[in-house]
Amino acid sequence: MTRFLAVLAATVISAAAFAQTYPDRPVRIINTFPAGGSGDAVLRVVFEKVSAALGQPFITETRTGAGGSIGTEFVAKAAPDGYTLVLGTASTFGTNSATMSKLTYDAVRDFTPVVMIATTPYLLLVHPSVPATTAKEFVDHAKANPGKLNYGSFGNASSNQLAYELFKQVAGIDVVHVPYKGGAPLITALLGGEIQSSLDVYATANPHIRAGKFKLLGVASARRFSLLPQAPTLAEQGYPVEGGTFFAILGPAKMPRSVVDILNSEVNRALQMPDVRERLTALGTEIAGGTPEALGEIVVREVQKWTKVVQDRNLKFE
Repeated sequence: MTRFLAVLAATVISAAAFAQTYPDRPVRIINTFPAGGSGDAVLRVVFEKVSAALGQPFITETRTGAGGSIGTEFVAKAAPDGYTLVLGTASTFGTNSATMSKLTYDAVRDFTPVVMIATTPYLLLVHPSVPATTAKEFVDHAKANPGKLNYGSFGNASSNQLAYELFKQVAGIDVVHVPYKGGAPLITALLGGEIQSSLDVYATANPHIRAGKFKLLGVASARRFSLLPQAPTLAEQGYPVEGGTFFAILGPAKMPRSVVDILNSEVNRALQMPDVRERLTALGTEIAGGTPEALGEIVVREVQKWTKVVQDRNLKFE
């Protein structure tokens, strides 16, 4: 018993000492999607403040491939000391678990949630030629023309494909999926009327909505989107669909709670700064923040939700 207490005391002292010195060298954050995108911008806005507060650089390292799973797996296998983190998204900590049978990491078991940074919901968009100004009118039009309308996605197994499949299931409509290789060709296809509908994010869609080149029929979120407060949610219109993307920080499993608390506190502090809030809003996101536990619950829900959608819709990807 005495030996056990001695070991326990030494562990507590060691953890406290580690917390007092963390970070004592640069911290790297793995971005699993191409450099120059919204993920890079979000990290830069937030972690320049965290870096200034903690006195160490937070360096973004890009590791792309396999829908973000390569970089995410790298972090899962890293030392759980707080010096290797990952920028988690709705793909890497949600839909990938539902669509990749050979995924080499477990989004829940293999990671330590730290903090949610920001979120952005998908917007239900249609080409101006579609005779609909509400989600219900579009659903009625689709039901009158089963299999004759197309919707586009960022690619097979993408998060907006799964979100649209959930919409189809809830609405009881038959709209044909057309996968594209990323967001840019998807936007081009919808602008040209090659497809009639899509789900996309505010940052890329809003300029075209404002120009009248897309019609916005609803927002796939539980509550109204602060950047488009006049736009009703799909749920308000009778179609309870939630989908979008998020930006979160996670580390390998078994990170010290003291380190998690330091990072969580500093990110939450940064998110309250007016210039940070302004810059994140300009990127088309809503500021989130919150506890590690709240982020962990989101990841569990995302994995369960999209796994059920894939099963219910009998979707095949590999």
